[in-house]
Amino acid sequence: MNLEKALENPVFSVVSEVASDLKQSTYVIGGFVRDYLLQRGSKKDIDIVTEGSGIELAEKTANKLDSRIKVSVFKRFGTAMFHYKGIDFEFVGARKESYSEDSRKPAVENGTIKDDQLRRDFTINALAISLNKETYGDFVDPFNGLEDLKNKIIRTPIDPVTTYSDDPLRMMRAIRFATQLDFDILPESFEAIQENAERMDILSKERIMDEFNKIMLTPKPSVGLILLDKAKLLERFLPEVTALRGIEEIEGQTHKDNFYHTFEVVDNISKTTENLWLRWAALLHDIGKAPTKRFDKKIGWTFHSHEFVGSKMVPKLFRRLKLPMGKEMKYVRKLVLLSSRPIPLVSEDSTDSALRRLLFDAGDDLEDLFLLCKADITTKNKNKQIRYQTNFEKVEKKIKEVEERDQVRNFQPPVSGEDIMKAFNITPCREVGIIKNKIKEAILEGELKNNREDGLAFMFSEGEKLGLKIAEEEIQ
Repeated sequence: MNLEKALENPVFSVVSEVASDLKQSTYVIGGFVRDYLLQRGSKKDIDIVTEGSGIELAEKTANKLDSRIKVSVFKRFGTAMFHYKGIDFEFVGARKESYSEDSRKPAVENGTIKDDQLRRDFTINALAISLNKETYGDFVDPFNGLEDLKNKIIRTPIDPVTTYSDDPLRMMRAIRFATQLDFDILPESFEAIQENAERMDILSKERIMDEFNKIMLTPKPSVGLILLDKAKLLERFLPEVTALRGIEEIEGQTHKDNFYHTFEVVDNISKTTENLWLRWAALLHDIGKAPTKRFDKKIGWTFHSHEFVGSKMVPKLFRRLKLPMGKEMKYVRKLVLLSSRPIPLVSEDSTDSALRRLLFDAGDDLEDLFLLCKADITTKNKNKQIRYQTNFEKVEKKIKEVEERDQVRNFQPPVSGEDIMKAFNITPCREVGIIKNKIKEAILEGELKNNREDGLAFMFSEGEKLGLKIAEEEIQ
């Protein structure tokens, strides 16, 4: 089979010319070829393997294309890369690899194209197209990867036990590709993953999370999450989630399986957003239920304060997994904490004060919070689904009315700490905090309008109650 049509990008012909001058057999390999055959659209990164120096081939190709192109060289790995017209081209010398038991970093030596294909993780990623002048466009498939593409199979070129033991990150990649492509992992390959689950422990958390986040960003993440669980991988890095598994029964009373419920919530939220961290909030929204689960003879199973406990677990979890500890972690923590707050507001007698407080606490993340609450509706009863959705829509409408009237979302107090210190001629002290908090509470309770004039009057009144004397200088 000839795939010359796949090589329409003019860079390929330049690579071919340079490789010919250098007398190096050269091929485009991996994801570019796989995705071309799957008609998955154009790739933003293309891998080129050569029997010789990948660095020299990259530098000479870049220079021939445009002398201004900057080539990034990684001598330690024998690779080089440049960016050209929106695409990253990476060049590497064909190589053989051998692994030691305690590391996924291989010992490397020069090899042939077949050696290089043999070291690839899966047959569908070992597909190559020749860039050599005499065989330009020829399809190179020594392991029947094309058949695996047609049959939607994830299979390793060599014994899967060796493949996964050598580089356990391939276990995560197998599940990621199965989820992204809607492929099946060959049964003996999946068994090899289960056998090698403990090898995950030699991986860095950054590499694990890189693959895991790609699973989380798929249209239906539960496919990968369930595979990770069955493969005994999920428990190795997310025990807080796997702790939710199972249903207990005491005196004939049971609770729902919060583990699979969580996966349903992640799938539901994934239909409405591609925001990775909102999907993480869905994944973690119930993690506080495992440590707070109790059985009460009068009322049955309880999970009191599970949102608060879960939110406290988020920073530790993010730190352990080397996830971003800045705004991303704070966002997930906040949504986990607030995840049940809108539910009591569904009742007809919910107060404007409660609505204002939710507006204030959620701020700009209010819409995301409601997406999470709606995704949390996993009942299979159609009538209940409709009723819950309708209730949340009513709460959204009520909150919108309160917001338009009172403007409390992310509101800045109409009176600052500096105003208070100037008004009473005092330095920073406990009284300043007390007055500021009183003003905020009065606004949220609806006792005080959110404007400067009323705020200043309230400030003077509260200051006098605390025994503070008004300074002579007037506050504007």
